[in-house]
Amino acid sequence: MTFDQGPYREALNIAEACAAAGIGRTKIYEAIAKGRLKARKCGKRTLILRDDLRRFLDSLPSAA
Repeated sequence: MTFDQGPYREALNIAEACAAAGIGRTKIYEAIAKGRLKARKCGKRTLILRDDLRRFLDSLPSAA
C-alpha cells in the first residue's frame, strides 16, 4: 500500500486512509464503529496507523 503525497507517515487521517485503501469514508467509519478498524485520536483528529489499515484490509473476505 502506498500513499504518494509528501513524506511517508505512519499515521493517516481519514481522507488519506480512504485514498490508500481505495474505499470510502462511510466504510472507514463503519469499520471503526464496529471495532474492525482501530483508530486513534489526537485532539480532534482521527488517525489510523498504516499497520492497522493493512490488518483491516487483510481481514476482508476474498472475492469469490
